[in-house]
Amino acid sequence: MNSQRILKIAKKVLKVESQAINQLINKLSVDFEKSIQAILKCKGRIIILGMGKSGIIGKKIAATMSSTGTPSYFVHPAEAIHGDLGMITNNDIIILISNSGETSELIQLINPLKLKKVKIIGMIGNKNSTLANQSNFNLDTSIDEEACPLDLAPTASTSATMALGDALAIVLLELKGFDKEDFAKLHPGGSLGKKLILQVSEISHKGHRVPFILENSTIKEALLTISDMGFGVTGVLNKKDEMIGIITDGDIRRGLSKRGNKLFEHNVVDIMSKNPKSIKEGILAIEALEIMEKHSITSLFTYGKSAKGKPSGIIHIHDILKLGIK
Repeated sequence: MNSQRILKIAKKVLKVESQAINQLINKLSVDFEKSIQAILKCKGRIIILGMGKSGIIGKKIAATMSSTGTPSYFVHPAEAIHGDLGMITNNDIIILISNSGETSELIQLINPLKLKKVKIIGMIGNKNSTLANQSNFNLDTSIDEEACPLDLAPTASTSATMALGDALAIVLLELKGFDKEDFAKLHPGGSLGKKLILQVSEISHKGHRVPFILENSTIKEALLTISDMGFGVTGVLNKKDEMIGIITDGDIRRGLSKRGNKLFEHNVVDIMSKNPKSIKEGILAIEALEIMEKHSITSLFTYGKSAKGKPSGIIHIHDILKLGIK
């Protein structure tokens, strides 16, 4: 098979599927609006059911809705028939997915669902089918053709259904005022979640891991502390256990360049930087990163409630970057 034929087939598939999705625009009706209004008023959850490929699409739609502020989950129709109907309450809303509209497992659920007096939204590919007629609201997902040359394998039909599911989820997201902060709360493990939720206190180093030397220490002692602790900096404490300055490895390098080995004859207070930058532990890690980048520094001492006295911790830029926060 030559490359031209391979690309020709692939392009045809994409064309057929994109056309199927594009045609949905003109099929949106008042039932879509009513479905949105019903979901917004729903006191329970959105339950999605579908068999085969429709079930796979249903799982994806449920996941998208749940992650964007509309609690949803997928129930397998065959399991529902054999007891999982107990997972559904009369406060829920049902979304049935079927291209033919004649899926037997779903049809068997119609009467039990109506006994629960739940509203049914059908995402059906045949508007004259049993399921379309039995739904309170029917969302037309019909297509002209599948991308499969046999017109058998669900391809364009599943793409259209998934796209319409996305449309439901995003309309609900916008109408609910669901924002980045809300999204982050539901995705604490993702980079956005970390940016908007992760605080400095959760990743800062504390206790014996915080580098300190006393104000009467030598430059050599400062160098050893900086080398041992690995933060490129050490805090300088006075007799009251208050941090009065810091010394960085850069300070020592510059001192050696100017004074040579005579630098080691000096006390740490001779080269320390006074009034160093520091942060509160309660701020976001992304804010700490922004401060570091703005001032071209790689470490920040951290304080608890009070920004005076001895810092409670230290955070290095690598602590933030390795978490994917940028």
